Amino acid sequence: MGGHVVIVGAGMAGLRAAEQLRAAGWDRAITIVGAEEHLPYNRPPLSKELLAGKVGAGGLAEAHAAAVFRRRRSVEDARWILGNPVVRSSLTARRLELADGSRLTFDGLVVASGLRPRRATVPGPEGGRYVLRTLEDAVDLRDRLVRGRSVLVMGGGFIGCEVAATALRAGCEVTVVEPCAEPMERALGPELGRVLRRHHEDQGVRFITGRMVAEFLADGDRVTAAVLDDGTLVPADLVVESIGSQANVEWLQGNGLDLHDGVLCDNLLRVEGRPGVVAVGDVARFPNPRYDDVPRRVEHWCVPTDTAKRAAATLAAHLGVRAPDDAPFAPVPSFWSDQYDVRVQSFGAPGLGDRCELLDGGLDHPRALKGGVAMAYYRDRRMVGVALVGIPAARHRQYRDLVS
Repeated sequence: MGGHVVIVGAGMAGLRAAEQLRAAGWDRAITIVGAEEHLPYNRPPLSKELLAGKVGAGGLAEAHAAAVFRRRRSVEDARWILGNPVVRSSLTARRLELADGSRLTFDGLVVASGLRPRRATVPGPEGGRYVLRTLEDAVDLRDRLVRGRSVLVMGGGFIGCEVAATALRAGCEVTVVEPCAEPMERALGPELGRVLRRHHEDQGVRFITGRMVAEFLADGDRVTAAVLDDGTLVPADLVVESIGSQANVEWLQGNGLDLHDGVLCDNLLRVEGRPGVVAVGDVARFPNPRYDDVPRRVEHWCVPTDTAKRAAATLAAHLGVRAPDDAPFAPVPSFWSDQYDVRVQSFGAPGLGDRCELLDGGLDHPRALKGGVAMAYYRDRRMVGVALVGIPAARHRQYRDLVS
């Protein structure tokens, strides 16, 4: 039996992997290596409570204290190496090289290196352009959301819409530019996207859909406006780029892996079938037999916990501390998004549906949100997901059971 497991990534996925390894019977050394200097913290508040200054308003240390995860006693003896990411690896030699030149060897490896924001390749100045992924990002942006400033949000996905809502409540003038016909369309479809766009517009957010930013204009080295691909000029004192994410997998290059979209895994979360290397969280691309055999990454908040439990069992069996478990891994993804006073909740994979059907409520504005809306999504006549808008939490279970 080997004696050392290294977890590359010190976010929620890395923490959950360490806890689940202990629960699976691994009582030997665990080292967790992270790029950020912080112990694991919760990211959903970054676009809401933290960005709004409702918690952690005193600075970076207070912000971290407000979002930090409580760690189980079982991982108190884990070694943490923070602010010193892994930059190179040899899976054959079972060796990792860190940014400071130091090296680690491993008997088991957990890939939990997560994502970073995708940046827009748009000509123009860099000053005044922001992303939102880390505590530093949230604190930096929060201090610039000043009443009367014009904010351009690139991308009308969930993070973009949450940032838009927070900026509007801070007194900013907010415009969202989204290439699809409706915000959140990829995840929820145009019907619910339209309902939520109208809700944002009622609050005062301006949406420009079906368009993309072509150029940024400058005053010195800072953005003053954006020119869209149809020539429309949008004033912008600051820009928030929310156009998706890319996986942190560069440190795995040179090992013959498929890294084109995260790390390719089998259903037991072994990286390309290698039993001593597993992946967890939103960097893992794995097939879910609940839907089909196509490997996909899933970026929902529940994924670190779900994948950590499965990956820990796989790795612990390889290391000889528990019996193998070959049961299919078929989680039910879920996510939520709070926008103003409305919660959007999803179970399953609505984005895989080829048609949708209204289960509850109506789509007529503005009545749609008063009683709540429930939408089912089907593929090949089978329900693959459900999305709820404004449905009370006490009724969520009945819709989740439909998907399960």
